[in-house]
Amino acid sequence: MKLFILYQTDIWKTKISRVFYGIFDNRPKALDSAKYNGLYGPNSKLVIEEGTINIFEEMTSPK
Repeated sequence: MKLFILYQTDIWKTKISRVFYGIFDNRPKALDSAKYNGLYGPNSKLVIEEGTINIFEEMTSPK
């Protein structure tokens, strides 16, 4: 399952300037929320990070 994390940041997209706005189950919902809340602007940018959850993988021991 994929999750999309929405941030607003400055025009240089530095991590220190990020402001968290929400977690969504698909990218269009994240973009709709950003438009609804007016997160677009001349001095700000949006960052949407994609993450995967609920994955089971067996760990192998290093040789």
